[in-house]
Amino acid sequence: MTGAPAAAPAAEVSRAHRLAAGAREFLRFGIVGGSGVVVNLAVFYLANKGLEIGLGLHASDAVMQLGPTRFNVRWYHVLSTLAFLLANTWNYQLNRSWTFRGTVQRSWLRGFFPFLATGAVAFLVSLTCMTLLMNPTSPVALPAHIFDDSSGLRTKSLWAQAISTLIAMPVNYVINKLWTFGSAA
Repeated sequence: MTGAPAAAPAAEVSRAHRLAAGAREFLRFGIVGGSGVVVNLAVFYLANKGLEIGLGLHASDAVMQLGPTRFNVRWYHVLSTLAFLLANTWNYQLNRSWTFRGTVQRSWLRGFFPFLATGAVAFLVSLTCMTLLMNPTSPVALPAHIFDDSSGLRTKSLWAQAISTLIAMPVNYVINKLWTFGSAA
């Protein structure tokens, strides 16, 4: 016996290579997503401060009633939508130029709309979560005695925005990997 290790079958090497490449891609997607969360929260925070200082309104104030129902669109819904749109565009560009740069890609607009649609599905989940976290009658409402809006770190709408954004992230990767940044065919 020579003691030399036996060569691994090509299928095992190929599979290990694909797993390592997928792990690197997922890590990059996570880094981009993390930067998108920062953009999302910064836009939400700044828009919320502008709303308070400029107009004297609060995030939980109603913007409009939804028809004859008892439900309202609130300012945090509007601010969250603005933050989503800007962070989604940020994430798309970074994912396109860094995370999935080795794949054949569609034109910017043809790739952006599937990314936006995927993000919109996740955003609806996020907005639902945020509404539940903000609604004082919800069983998962953030406690008012902790999140009393007395300081930046105790701002209920900011925490609801952060939590709901993080909840929607895992699905985003899978759908974007398969649809938005999948084969350009």
